[in-house]
Amino acid sequence: MNIIVAITGASGAIYARQTLDLLINSEEVTNIALVMSDHAQDVVEAEGVTLPASDKVQQFANDDMWSSLASGSARWDSMIVVPCSMGTVGRIAAGVSRTLIERAADVMLKERRRLVTVVREAPYSLIHLRNLTTITEAGAIVLPASPSFYFKPQTIDGLTMTISQRAVEMLGIEVKHRSWGE
Repeated sequence: MNIIVAITGASGAIYARQTLDLLINSEEVTNIALVMSDHAQDVVEAEGVTLPASDKVQQFANDDMWSSLASGSARWDSMIVVPCSMGTVGRIAAGVSRTLIERAADVMLKERRRLVTVVREAPYSLIHLRNLTTITEAGAIVLPASPSFYFKPQTIDGLTMTISQRAVEMLGIEVKHRSWGE
């Protein structure tokens, strides 16, 4: 599978790191396109997160509208925006494609491919809820970064991994982890 990973400036860079780790280590994933918004790198640094490197990962500039990510004829199977800011959700919902992240998300929706958004905001305003409804109706999957506590995680990494694993599963990639009731 060929997966696009977009990182926006929302808090939660740990989710991006874990998602990339899971994708890099998956035998199902061949190529990973990484795109970061203008503020994403600032958030990654401020939160003290180091993103993993791999030969599977090719980074694209967010203003590179000539890349294959901007075209429906390219064979990118699915896309995840992790973390996904509400500004990004709003622009996707409105069909605004001024950056590569927004255009790639637009391509996923128009081509009926998977688009997973790991949204990071609390509380949601009515505008947020309407935008989330719009992208859901268009085919996106909205996965709020609301971790699970029932496995009694002992670390922040363990707590956030409950979301990262579910997010990767939403891309159609098998992840081995404990399930409810185990």
